[in-house]
Amino acid sequence: MTGHTVRSMAEQSESTSTVIVAAAANLGIAAAKAVAGIVSGSSAMLSEAAHSVADTVTEVMLLTALKRSDKPADEDHPVGYAGERYVWALLAAVATFVGGAVFSVYDGIHTLAHGEELGDPTISYIVLAVSFVLEGFSLRTGIQQVKAEAERAQAPFTRYLRLTPDTTVKAVVMEDSAALAGLMLAAGGLLGVQITGSSVWDGVASILIGALLVYVAWVLGRSNAELLIGRPLPKHLRAEVREELLSVPHIVDVIDLTTLIQGPGEVLIAAKVDFRDVSSAAQVEWACEDAEEQLRERFPSIRRVYLDPTPGVEQRRNGPPE
Repeated sequence: MTGHTVRSMAEQSESTSTVIVAAAANLGIAAAKAVAGIVSGSSAMLSEAAHSVADTVTEVMLLTALKRSDKPADEDHPVGYAGERYVWALLAAVATFVGGAVFSVYDGIHTLAHGEELGDPTISYIVLAVSFVLEGFSLRTGIQQVKAEAERAQAPFTRYLRLTPDTTVKAVVMEDSAALAGLMLAAGGLLGVQITGSSVWDGVASILIGALLVYVAWVLGRSNAELLIGRPLPKHLRAEVREELLSVPHIVDVIDLTTLIQGPGEVLIAAKVDFRDVSSAAQVEWACEDAEEQLRERFPSIRRVYLDPTPGVEQRRNGPPE
């Protein structure tokens, strides 16, 4: 078993553990918020309950994504199933929008239009406090994984989180961050109602929670859509790949380079390469082997390398040999 395979399995296990922790936390939180919302009559608490339900559904979809994307390549899917992770993660983003954002905005507008009668908010404050602790623990787990992956990639934390192809962990971090912000908005709405006696504060808090979920769903949806369409390696890594190819004996130019992120830890490289005119067929073949070996050694995430021997600019100008 190669070091790359060991690392991929470890990262997959970390991602699965992170998502399971988040799902378990959200499932209990959703039930507690729903009870608190019904008892207190708070629309913001009910919005938070919908938020947690949406997060739980999201995490179930992310677990499905991790399981299905880990299947090995077969005859029908020769490059594997890694892309399926982004399909399910995109559906998870839609679930966040439909299950959480739409309900929250609707409930907030309904409260502003018709008002509401609030009961004792004590249970809501207790649930919010417990939820904050549980969501904080889940967020801490996700951040620890992102930090570890960012260190392995030698990239700043924020840049890695923005560009990481592991959108399952990105979803957990963003959703837990939004959950903490939503809890503070719900608490602010309850406090505003207590101080002023007006249910407007609770309705506004519910709408803000919905707006927050719309933003999270949009960011996650866009990230997964980009990866499904096909996203290349960052510009500086493409330059390093080109540099590595040019260091191989018998390769004199890289005419065209295509890089494609197929999944976390899975990158495809395809290039049109100009070899020395005096190189024999055997030397060209071994140069291709050396290039693949060097690329995989320098960039462990590269799984597939396809090199196409192509005439250089001068050769094209002179035409094919007679």
